[in-house]
Amino acid sequence: MIEIPAGHIDLRDEGTGRTWRVDVEPFLLAAHPVTRELHEAPRGRAAASPRVPVTDVSWLDAVRFCNELSAATGRAPCYTLGDDPDGHDVTCDPSAGGYRLPTEAEWEYACRAGTTGERYGDLDATAWHRANSGGAARDVATRASNAWGLHDMIGNVWEWCWDVYDPRVYGPYRVFRGGGWQDLPRALRASCRRRSHPAFHIDDLGLRLARSV
Repeated sequence: MIEIPAGHIDLRDEGTGRTWRVDVEPFLLAAHPVTRELHEAPRGRAAASPRVPVTDVSWLDAVRFCNELSAATGRAPCYTLGDDPDGHDVTCDPSAGGYRLPTEAEWEYACRAGTTGERYGDLDATAWHRANSGGAARDVATRASNAWGLHDMIGNVWEWCWDVYDPRVYGPYRVFRGGGWQDLPRALRASCRRRSHPAFHIDDLGLRLARSV
């Protein structure tokens, strides 16, 4: 995992035009999305195409996996889970020391790595997307990283974040970021925000691990 320094990020919702600043404390973020190999490791199972990002993972699946991997590696889990299908009863204690999803602010701050443009580099050089992916997710870390050594922040697979998108309008919907292998350039921007129900899963949506320092 890569240590991300403290800083701040200005987030923007394109639908409403609202902007807000978030201070970001130092944290750790995985250099690439969770692979199929890592996803199966706590269960002791082998994975086909081990370096391809795991997909078809719901937000609820993602937080469960974070707890499983934390326990398997001797770390205290961050999440407490109940049985609410909307995930309202999931709580997070980042100070526990285990693996967790990044917050939306952490994700965009790390993605930008000090840059201010639409993305941190040339699209084809840094991202797998509709025009170059061949119609499927590709092995992680095979495109250029950003300045902080993070691969696939743009393209390959979308990544779940911790945050609720807008509870007043969308109820329990959670944020995902980054764009995927089948997306057009408009979705492949550091600022692009999408959302869905915590039980939603699809073949271009995965996760990336974070930990608090």
